[in-house]
Amino acid sequence: MDNSPNNINPSRQERRRQLTLSFHPNSGMTTVFPPQLERIRLYTQNIHSTGSLQVSPEQVYSFTSEDLLDMGEIGRGGFGTVNKMCHRASNTFMAVKRIRSTVDEKEQKQLLMDLEVVMKSNDCPYIVQFYGALFKEGDCWICMELMDTSLDKFYKYIYDHLQKRIPELILGKISVATVRALNYLKEKLKIIHRDVKPSNILLDRGGNIKLCDFGISGQLVDSIARTRDAGCRPYMAPERIDPQRGKSGYDVRSDVWSLGITLMEVSTGKFPYPKWKSVFEQLYQVVNGDPPSLKPNYELHFSTEFISFVDTCLIKDETQRPKYNRLLEHPFIKISENSDVDTSLYFSYILDNMYINETAMFTTDIP
Repeated sequence: MDNSPNNINPSRQERRRQLTLSFHPNSGMTTVFPPQLERIRLYTQNIHSTGSLQVSPEQVYSFTSEDLLDMGEIGRGGFGTVNKMCHRASNTFMAVKRIRSTVDEKEQKQLLMDLEVVMKSNDCPYIVQFYGALFKEGDCWICMELMDTSLDKFYKYIYDHLQKRIPELILGKISVATVRALNYLKEKLKIIHRDVKPSNILLDRGGNIKLCDFGISGQLVDSIARTRDAGCRPYMAPERIDPQRGKSGYDVRSDVWSLGITLMEVSTGKFPYPKWKSVFEQLYQVVNGDPPSLKPNYELHFSTEFISFVDTCLIKDETQRPKYNRLLEHPFIKISENSDVDTSLYFSYILDNMYINETAMFTTDIP
């Protein structure tokens, strides 16, 4: 199944654009919002203010919070909780981030960045979709597309419970979706993700693979980002860990490294580095040691194209590591894009097993 933008089913793409929830307070009422959430309120109000749920040109629903059926908590983070909810009239399921009015300034900035990215990315099939925002009793509810699980939980279940590996054809589709999502962020929004890892790649029964959590994404200035401490350290590229190399900033190739570490992890079932005892040990091993590779231990399990792709992502010298346009030309990506493997069938099979063991739903640690 080819999920590239040029080949996505037009009716599905149109429906994605049309499925837009938006909210506003009842007319005639004066609502005072906590200062921590005022910027979010103004941002969402400027983008969407129709107060309706539209699932097709012929179907428009009047919408209030009472139309949402709360189906329970599926995640929790510093900002509040994530609940699964259903819009009764349209039977639309969604993930709703319930953001407390007491969020601090750092959390607010992350929420706004996450919100800005997803609101501008509704035309990208590889990024989770934004449906709308609701302000209720001083708190902010952000309504997002509901996915079934994270790649982190998915691969761990396969290795730990089923004692199997993820098929390379599936790894190929995951690679294509992630590279295309990252390339979209760079080309359309001038954004670098900075937190690529298995828990930020989501999957669903429809076979969709989507990138999420843009709270610590950074704006690229002349293609360069400079904040060094944003992101999850185990997945950081050498140039972001090394203080000397990081002085001049870094670019999207640092996310390419993170993708390589992610693919090593989900293809082998374990993180490619041993557990570090300190930041200094990590700095020494990542900066001074050899990069991880699937060779020679996994050469019998994977194709030369996949091994080459991972090795390419994990070139230590960032000046030699490719950016997305070159990655998209790699033979492994070309083969994977043309593959007709049914990700929906495979994901559904694994998810059925995960739900039986109640391990599917993921926890959201950051917005």
